[in-house]
Amino acid sequence: MNNREYPTKELLRRFVPYYKPYRKTMILDLFCAALTTVCELVLPLIMRYITNEALADAAALSVRTVGLLSLLYLGLRVIDCCANYYMADMGHVMGARIETDMRRDAYGHLQQLSNTYYNNTKVGQIMGRITNDLFDVTEFAHHCPEEFFIAFVKAVGGFLILGTINLLLTVIIFLIVPVMLVICMGLNRKMKSAFARQRNQIGELNARIEDSLLGQKVVKAFTNEDLEQEKFKKDNLHFFGIKKETYRYMAAFQTTTRFFDGVMYLAVILAGGIFLSKGWISPGDLVAYLLYVTTLIATIRRIIEFAEQFQRGMTGIERFLQIMDADIEIFDEPDAVEVKELKGDIVFHDVTFEYPDDHNMVFRHLNLTIHPGEKVAVVGPSGGGKTTLCNLIPRFYDTTEGAITIDGMDIRHIRLKSLRGHIGIVQQDVYLFSGTVYENIAYGRPGASREEVTEAARKAGADAFIRELKDGYDTYVGERGVKLSGGQKQRISIARVFLKDPSIIILDEATSALDNESEYIVSKYLADLSVGRTTLTIAHRLSTIKNADRILVLTQDGIAEEGTHAELLALGGIYSQYYRTAAME
Repeated sequence: MNNREYPTKELLRRFVPYYKPYRKTMILDLFCAALTTVCELVLPLIMRYITNEALADAAALSVRTVGLLSLLYLGLRVIDCCANYYMADMGHVMGARIETDMRRDAYGHLQQLSNTYYNNTKVGQIMGRITNDLFDVTEFAHHCPEEFFIAFVKAVGGFLILGTINLLLTVIIFLIVPVMLVICMGLNRKMKSAFARQRNQIGELNARIEDSLLGQKVVKAFTNEDLEQEKFKKDNLHFFGIKKETYRYMAAFQTTTRFFDGVMYLAVILAGGIFLSKGWISPGDLVAYLLYVTTLIATIRRIIEFAEQFQRGMTGIERFLQIMDADIEIFDEPDAVEVKELKGDIVFHDVTFEYPDDHNMVFRHLNLTIHPGEKVAVVGPSGGGKTTLCNLIPRFYDTTEGAITIDGMDIRHIRLKSLRGHIGIVQQDVYLFSGTVYENIAYGRPGASREEVTEAARKAGADAFIRELKDGYDTYVGERGVKLSGGQKQRISIARVFLKDPSIIILDEATSALDNESEYIVSKYLADLSVGRTTLTIAHRLSTIKNADRILVLTQDGIAEEGTHAELLALGGIYSQYYRTAAME
């Protein structure tokens, strides 16, 4: 997984385009933020006027003047409430829309990533990045521009207003702000690093929980509950340690800002008191200063409180970008074309392949031709490259050297969706989605009619047992199909391929996990599925491939033997030895 650390500028640069579809909402939100700020900036001016007028000539301060000023402030408060309602409502909705758009993009990108990415990335980490990490983006997307805009307006507005009253006192107060910002920015960087580690560890914790729960049968079978508890305890305590460090930085951050709050008030009391004694400032002006400083400090506190949210949001964006920047290794070439049909003439031209992550060499200079409609079986020792050979055909991986063609076309120049649409795969480890039997079969061709789904099930020998289930085709199969037997799941997967109706079939040890009776039943329907289609079968049980048109013995040195079942037995080589060993078991 990409764990690159991004500078704040890049994070913001990559995030800002998500505002584009909602720029009208954003502009109106900032306008409302400006309106709420006006109310706070006007109040000190009203109090200054009343105080100065009262001290100069209390009799001159009429009830009518006070009433008009009160009505002005009331009007501003009504505007403030309306603007705040819009910000709280539409501002948050805008943030939620941006979060939704980012999750859509992340999920879409994940769909395009190769098997290599998933082989090296924990599912719990991925889930954390597209769910929990993006939750914080809603608040960040809404509050980040809003809070900083309000702070900017208050700081600039306050400086201009106070500067007209007494420039020297204003400069003294505002000189404290840069010092505070420099110190706080240093603590902020440490907080960001701590939040990033916290997010990563919660992903590890999720992965640990997922791994343990999915393997709970194995845990119970080996009575390793205490071992799993100890592993979880270790990860959980590690997470606690990171959170404790995060809170330490937060405490230092908040303490620093509170200290500078006091320094700013002290500056007003000390300098303001001296200025007042010298007659350089009026009592009303000093009241205005105190109110403006209170407003400024409240704004700084809001920014400080937002700092945690800001760092959470930035961490969420960073982890989002780590997904988005993961390389798409398997993609459509610019000249890739759609194909309406394929006969299934598969040729490996001097193919060399090594896994891109660990550079483990699987085979070198492999040449192989499979004719349309031919049934080819592949046997050999574990690690010989049988599954890898089949994975190269639908481009789950790309060849390191050489090329694979189907009907004379390089598969890299056929659109991925089109290529894979003509290939059906039945694997040993059947994956059924959480849903009904009907939904799992229909997955083979979304949009198929119920009659077509039923016909596919009948061809796969699944219709009879499905109808005996509690709710028939609408029976819930449970997570990963846990409510069905191995043979039942395999027949549903075969029905799915029947419904897809591909021209090329890959059977990857499709019956090796079944008992003898289930294997016999499933093998019969796999044979029906293979009729008229180019078929590659990977098998450990040699009894299932006796009738193959051709059998390949694939070792780490390439194709060691090739021929029919009878020819290979007569050869007395590797295949013959495998067969004799299987017969003795």
